[in-house]
Amino acid sequence: MSLLLEGFAASFEQLSAREAAGLGPTRRAALDAVLRDGLPGPRNEAWKYTPLRALDRRAFAAADLAPGGFDASAIAGIPTPRIVFHNGRYDAVHSDLSGLPQGVSLQPLSQVLAIDDARETNFLARRFDRSDEIFARLNAALADEGAVLRVDAGVQVEGAIHFVFVGSPVAGDRAWHLRHLVELREGASLTLVEHQLAADSHTHLSNSLTHVHLAPNASLSHARVQDEATGATVLARTDAVLARAAQYRRIDLELGAALSRHELNAALHGEAAQVHANGVLLATGRRHLDTRLGIDHVGRDSQCQLTWRGLGAGRSRTAFHGGILIREGADGSNAALSNKNLLLNEGAEIDTQPVLEIHADEVQAAHGATVGQLDPQAMFYLRSRGLPAEQARSLLTAAFCRETLSVLEDESARSMLEVRLNLALERLQVV
Repeated sequence: MSLLLEGFAASFEQLSAREAAGLGPTRRAALDAVLRDGLPGPRNEAWKYTPLRALDRRAFAAADLAPGGFDASAIAGIPTPRIVFHNGRYDAVHSDLSGLPQGVSLQPLSQVLAIDDARETNFLARRFDRSDEIFARLNAALADEGAVLRVDAGVQVEGAIHFVFVGSPVAGDRAWHLRHLVELREGASLTLVEHQLAADSHTHLSNSLTHVHLAPNASLSHARVQDEATGATVLARTDAVLARAAQYRRIDLELGAALSRHELNAALHGEAAQVHANGVLLATGRRHLDTRLGIDHVGRDSQCQLTWRGLGAGRSRTAFHGGILIREGADGSNAALSNKNLLLNEGAEIDTQPVLEIHADEVQAAHGATVGQLDPQAMFYLRSRGLPAEQARSLLTAAFCRETLSVLEDESARSMLEVRLNLALERLQVV
């Protein structure tokens, strides 16, 4: 057995919440599946661009039950209401849930598990049958913390709610497995912003799985900013299910970590359900970014609009898979994917794979992907107006990325993301 899986098996035996809410057999089955199948190799299509050999040789201890404090400046400017997790554990000191409106419930998963009610934690019992769902299986076996957010029917939440995840150095490498639920009932609306940040340099591993459930006519705007330490490993997955006329607006900014992989899956089950998902993949140094989209059109007249931008610098590597499936019976669906990428250095590599599969009639569908360099004519135009080469390059790369932010309708949330993106682009210019 590999060092990585040995460490996770040991963490399972130490898991205090292993039997909570009757989840013991489910957790054991998930771990047994991981140990039986092992890590996927390069011949596995879902992992061919993200080899796990180096990670397989590392060992991670379980997250500390009391991880200590961190410099609060790391989360300065993040407003309330917010729920904060430090090194994989709920941080009551830096959290502030006092401003939650009526009809909104937000709790750490550890508190929900302590109630020991299977009805409240049934989302934890989901099975993952494919062998390439390695980290979802590990999450099913080991997750004992996360955020559980529920919004009652008809509640329109003004302003954003913030999930904050902070990593900081401790003795040894640590791993944590977070499981989140975001549930909006019929006609509810909400803006949610996730911040994954580093208080200082570290080499921990974060493995998170988020369930998004949108009832009929519910509307969720969801932003995720991943700006972890340059040595961190970030593995994330989002599974969204949309009912009739539900709307899911989403943006992901991948700005940090040494290895980052995010899977965004959206099942448009209801008629006229809509997903509008944008993203920016910013790879520098020797970082590796892997993003996989899986949009499943099931209901009639469902729509998806996907706009992703990638920047590759240094000796980084970026992999993007944009998959759209329009099932039989999903007539009238409208799907569009655009993935454009800029190579800023000869040593960088970007692999992009748009996939469109149609089994219905009377649909509109288009997808496209490009990999290139900054437009020399645009550079010449800016240089001819007196701008230095670095400033011209900075303006063009910023404009290339910022168009994705338009998916967010909340102005304050959009401004916050723009600040984060600008800081990351400034770092890009000196790498």
